[in-house]
Amino acid sequence: MRYPYGMTSNDPTGNSPDGPRNDFGRSPRDLRLACRSRNYDGPTSGYAPGFVQANMVILPAGNAADFRLFCERNPKPCPVLEVLDPGAVEPKTIAPGADIRTDLPRYRVFREGVVTDEPTDIRDLWRDDLVTFMLGCSFVAEKALTDAGLLLPHIAETGFVPMYRTTRQCTPAGPFRGPLVVSMRPFTPEAAERAMAITAHYPMAHGAPVHIGDPAELGIRDIGDPEFGKPVTMRDDELTVFWACGVTPQEALVEAKLPFAITHSPGHMFVADITSESTRI
Repeated sequence: MRYPYGMTSNDPTGNSPDGPRNDFGRSPRDLRLACRSRNYDGPTSGYAPGFVQANMVILPAGNAADFRLFCERNPKPCPVLEVLDPGAVEPKTIAPGADIRTDLPRYRVFREGVVTDEPTDIRDLWRDDLVTFMLGCSFVAEKALTDAGLLLPHIAETGFVPMYRTTRQCTPAGPFRGPLVVSMRPFTPEAAERAMAITAHYPMAHGAPVHIGDPAELGIRDIGDPEFGKPVTMRDDELTVFWACGVTPQEALVEAKLPFAITHSPGHMFVADITSESTRI
């Protein structure tokens, strides 16, 4: 069952003493306002279907050129949707009127490469020298997959897609380097072929899978124990299908050990106003 649109906080059942409070699942703006008012701080997979969801990296302007180069050298995990000017908080291209300091469900604060906090609002941390990168997300293609009749267990079960560190290394740029992170969705062999063909048309959703089959070939030892997100149920007739993941830049921040940086919390994305189909090639 998909999460009720009135769900508040991180309660996957949607139950509360007062019943559903907001029907914010259908509109990106309504979902962002629910985050801004702190009525929602949970995962965004399955919400505002058909609209782009974005990963986010915020770092000092002095590190922006190197990070942009890291994205250019690693386009599968880091497809760039928009880059904001230093100090700017409104993503004018993908969501005019939005505020990246308040309009995500949850954030991650990095200091010297260590996550020190996961707040729901970063206005008190904001600085005029901060540059924001909005990066594509695999959730962009989820509506296309579901429209094709392909089931996505993470939406029905937890709202969190499982994500794993791999032994594949990204191409470095300046201080930014580290392992490729992947997200996983299980499919039968026939469905995996269809999913591959569909997602190949969505580069902002990381494009086609980077691997289908044995997780050990990516250095993943236990598919039931993801580093990020939650495990999902797999049937005996299903294969593991892996896509490049926008959490990859967070691993690069760990390696870079910048004094200060901010990202989205894994699975808690920025939901934009542009449609997923507008990114299809």
